[in-house]
Amino acid sequence: MKLVLTGVAGFIGMHTAKRLLHAGHEVVGLDNLNAYYDPQLKRDRLAQLSGQPGFHFEALDIIDGAGLAACVRDAQPQKVVHLAAQAGVRYSIDHPMDYVQANLVGFMNVLEACRHQGIEHLVYASSSSVYGNNARTPFSEHDAVDHPLSIYAASKRANELMAHVYSHLHGLPTTGLRFFTVYGPWGRPDMAPILFAKSMLAGETIRVFNHGHHQRDFTYIDDIVSGVVAVACGAIPQKPSEFTDGQAKGSPAHSDAPFRIYNIGNNQPVALMDFLAELEQCLGVKAQLQMEPAQPGDVQDTWADCSDLQRDFNYRPGTALADGMQQFIQWFRDYYS
Repeated sequence: MKLVLTGVAGFIGMHTAKRLLHAGHEVVGLDNLNAYYDPQLKRDRLAQLSGQPGFHFEALDIIDGAGLAACVRDAQPQKVVHLAAQAGVRYSIDHPMDYVQANLVGFMNVLEACRHQGIEHLVYASSSSVYGNNARTPFSEHDAVDHPLSIYAASKRANELMAHVYSHLHGLPTTGLRFFTVYGPWGRPDMAPILFAKSMLAGETIRVFNHGHHQRDFTYIDDIVSGVVAVACGAIPQKPSEFTDGQAKGSPAHSDAPFRIYNIGNNQPVALMDFLAELEQCLGVKAQLQMEPAQPGDVQDTWADCSDLQRDFNYRPGTALADGMQQFIQWFRDYYS
């Protein structure tokens, strides 16, 4: 199978491409290598893929609709895996227009390219952020998600709604994947594991928001990739979606479009302070903590109900936090010396 994969130089993108290539698929990887964080890390991720049979890289920004359409037309893929996005909850507070361009305009360009090229299945990244401060746990795809707390979360929810429109109007099969706090080797440097590890080894104080009373469904990168690849390479479930904004089948809001949304997480939330303790154990360093109030846009807790993905694609995350942290720290020490 041949796939176009956007955001191939990203954390999840690189690992997904590597898994697809190992399975014998062809991957045309797209990325703009922007400077949201150090582009050298993105180039180093790409170096893990370059030279592998079946891999081709195109430097392209998904905001360039004509360029993206031409690329998909020339590649003639069966499927598209769309992982490119402007990430970051806190960054979205002061830079909202970056999210409008990358996550809304860019996503519309992806939808249009898929529609005009007759793509068999579009798999795209959503986020657990769409749940906001959902009071019911674990978070289910059948819950209403009407109250995002950040522009980033709103842009990801908008992607889901836009995808549904294209599934309904044009029969384009789309599947959105709500990722829950991903960590592991080659991770993003703006996320907690690398920020905390760097500060701890430098003897610097770590700012702990909400006084450490967060819980996150930390999910190891290999488990995330297993879910992405299973959905991208598997058969599209024939049974139509039974949910739209928490509405049950048979309600006025029910949709028969070829449209699906799944959680991908570990289904086992970890308290932030326990995560820090595991990091201290792996590094052999005691963290210096500065407790602070919650930040705007942050959700209190996350916890993924992955039963739908397990039912349809036999998804079973299997990496314990201690094991995943060991793998992450080994890479961290090697990469950052």
